[in-house]
Amino acid sequence: MCGIIGIVGKSKVNQSIYDGLTVLQHRGQDAAGIVTCDEKGQLFLRKANGLVKDVFHTRHMLELKGNMGIGHIRYPTAGCSTSAEAQPFYVNSPFGITLAHNGNLTNTKQLKEELYQSDRRHLNTNSDSEVLLNILAHELQKTSKLKPQPEDVFKAVTQLHQRCRGAYAVVAMIAGVGILAFRDPYGIRPVVIGKRKNTEADEYIIASESVAIDTLGFELIRDIAPGECVFIDINGNFHAQQCADNPVISPCIFEYVYFARPDSIMDGISVHKSRLRMGTKLAQKIKRDFSELDIDVVIPIPDTSRSAALQLSYDLGIPYQEGFIKNRYIGRTFIMPGQTERKKSVRQKLNAIDLEFRGKNVLLVDDSIVRGTTSQQIVQMARDAGANKVYFASAAPPVRYPNVYGIDMPSAEEFVAHDRTIEQIAQELGVDELIYQDLDDLVEAVNHNNSAQGFDTSCFSAEYITGDIDQAYLDYIESLRNDSTKQQAESSNAVIEIHNNA
Repeated sequence: MCGIIGIVGKSKVNQSIYDGLTVLQHRGQDAAGIVTCDEKGQLFLRKANGLVKDVFHTRHMLELKGNMGIGHIRYPTAGCSTSAEAQPFYVNSPFGITLAHNGNLTNTKQLKEELYQSDRRHLNTNSDSEVLLNILAHELQKTSKLKPQPEDVFKAVTQLHQRCRGAYAVVAMIAGVGILAFRDPYGIRPVVIGKRKNTEADEYIIASESVAIDTLGFELIRDIAPGECVFIDINGNFHAQQCADNPVISPCIFEYVYFARPDSIMDGISVHKSRLRMGTKLAQKIKRDFSELDIDVVIPIPDTSRSAALQLSYDLGIPYQEGFIKNRYIGRTFIMPGQTERKKSVRQKLNAIDLEFRGKNVLLVDDSIVRGTTSQQIVQMARDAGANKVYFASAAPPVRYPNVYGIDMPSAEEFVAHDRTIEQIAQELGVDELIYQDLDDLVEAVNHNNSAQGFDTSCFSAEYITGDIDQAYLDYIESLRNDSTKQQAESSNAVIEIHNNA
């Protein structure tokens, strides 16, 4: 999962892009990058590994000149976390194009061969984002104009949709021309548009989540539709066109479960309200199937589960208490590269308040359970704090299958729910009772207003909406994503970094 942003303004955009990336930091903590463009068409780029606040210092910000720019925060979905794959990417021909991408292409191997054999283009990294950039560049190169017009941009994106498969929300900038943004035909990954009135001309923003638009003082206009491309030229003129055949709104449901900030609205769906309804659905299940549980207190596992836990507590009529204090300076455990880092960070990240646990039957509520290692440690913390019984509720169903659309869910064997019954998972986690959300209830909770035609629920159901995923591809992606492969890659990268710095 990554975060993208693009702004066409009437004054310098470097600080606004920086602030927007900071707001979107929850979507990726591995690397950050900004590229801006001045009135002469010159590009200025800064990107590196690390958090936004660590990548950009005053000297870097002063060099990011211009009234137009794009930014990216990276969360690696395969391989190691290396600065070579920090975005945005740049290609000089044609016109000078930079691109930032959130998602994952599922036909990357085929596209790489096409780019080499037919398009005669060189790739310098293993990133599918660089593949997307070169596909876009190749299609734009077919125009005979010195400066591409909106119709040229839309034609290029139409051809891109016909070639690319998988999930992609993209923002790109053509030097001295404008910014374009587009979304895959299923709308798997989110991207929204905002506008701000200016005395000279309207200013526009593209971002992964509406929270970035709100924070920067723009007005949310709408989502970019699945398959749609929008183009904003350097003078602030807005153009939009549908570029895909038979687009379908099928966003990734895990965005609403975990990734997105609760104050965001995506595809017309409030993340916060969705999570409240997840809590209601869980409460209904507990009343129906677990009425014998003698729960004294409901405690959320910070931060994503708070909305669901609060509503569940209200619906059950059981007190809600904050039982864990979170160290705000430790990143999100789920999106840390490498299982070693995830394990190490849990005790640094959370600390239990003994008074809320001692002698009580506690219902812990989390947004989801993936590997289970974090949940195991949290359950043990609750017992160490004196809990009498520990029950555990997940606002999402069991995660049993890999996600191939841009979420770093590991190989199936690394899921705690893989080939285990609910009772076996409960035993593995060390809980007295384990309650999972039903998939139908999760879908109803998110799609309360019928805003979406469907959802990508593949990590729960093994139903991959793009229709091109087979076992061979799952085996391939597993070879890239399992933790042992990542640890080897990270170790190799560390040796290279030491050598380069020697």
